[in-house]
Amino acid sequence: MNIRQSIRNYVQYQRTLRELNSLDARQLNDLGITKSDIKNIALGKGL
Repeated sequence: MNIRQSIRNYVQYQRTLRELNSLDARQLNDLGITKSDIKNIALGKGL
């Protein structure tokens, strides 16, 4: 993986974290996830 791809991946990770963390517990529940799942989802590891 080159530096450009690493930067893109990091930016996407940060964006996903920011967006999911902005949701409340009810909205996350509607998606079938919890606050503790967010980091793994942002890393692309899923549930």
